[in-house]
Amino acid sequence: MVGSDKRTDVAVLKIDAEGLPAVKVGNTERLRVGEWVAAIGSPFGFESTVTAGIVSAKSRALPDDSYVPFIQTDVAINPGNSGGPLFNLDGEVVGINSQIYSRSGGYQGLSFAIPIEVAMQVKDDLVKHGCVQRGRIGVSIQAISKDLAESFGPERPMGALVNAVDAGGPAAQAGIKAGDIIISVGGKKIEQSIDLPRLIGEAKPGQTLRLVVFRKRETRDVAVAIGEMPADRIAQTPTRATPAEKPSRLGVAVRPLTPEERKRIDADGVVVEQVDGPAARAGVQPGDVILALNDQAVGSVEQLKKIVEQSKERAALLVQRNGSRIYVPVQLT
Repeated sequence: MVGSDKRTDVAVLKIDAEGLPAVKVGNTERLRVGEWVAAIGSPFGFESTVTAGIVSAKSRALPDDSYVPFIQTDVAINPGNSGGPLFNLDGEVVGINSQIYSRSGGYQGLSFAIPIEVAMQVKDDLVKHGCVQRGRIGVSIQAISKDLAESFGPERPMGALVNAVDAGGPAAQAGIKAGDIIISVGGKKIEQSIDLPRLIGEAKPGQTLRLVVFRKRETRDVAVAIGEMPADRIAQTPTRATPAEKPSRLGVAVRPLTPEERKRIDADGVVVEQVDGPAARAGVQPGDVILALNDQAVGSVEQLKKIVEQSKERAALLVQRNGSRIYVPVQLT
């Protein structure tokens, strides 16, 4: 792990290998709504699976996320191909499949990808600075609805409406006030409110940017000296772990079945409480019951550990999920 960035959910890993094939990076500015895209991964452990769909929307804002203008698609994303690449029809990577919106916990036609430019910018900062440097101006904003546009006076709903200004912050010092609508930053238009934190965040602390502000039915230019957003997480190269600190080769935290659970499924096994690493990439989920590994029955936590330790690089898990039993292939670390 070279570093990670919580706000964008992007990490940089260093791999000790040479001569690896590389994908071509695309440009999301040329990506159009309705354009066909494809995801490649191993959903639920089915290796080299391709799913396809179209771009449903761009610059989509999600709750609790103001730094990623997500690409919304209807490409099927499930555990095992999330975190994988989103390709355009020219074979260029335009995004990293990140998450889905679902009421059932499974794919329901709404998936979201991190634009590749966002990921590459995070990568550059983590490698160069050890953390992601983001600018700030000290404002709280909201989207412009049609009703608000009629109240404040712009010709159409666009820009970011300032509803609060930090006292003593860069925006306050530049004269920006609550009720202002920021409609461009550094010559780039703010079509949606989510565009503002992204553009300000991309600016380097100490840089001066020209903002165009709509106030009292007139536009005016404002020069703002960009401040610095505190880093969420400092990138670091961890020291070699001691044996006690090494993660499980399988990547699951499990517990024994209760007597009631054992009676209900009529089998022995262990229940998955938490999952990451190899098991997560293969599609193992919390709540799965591991019945066997490499055709060896698993009756206890210690038995699972012993079988994992004796296994080679690949393992076949027999799990019970929602009343059905399936084999899940796992590439062990």
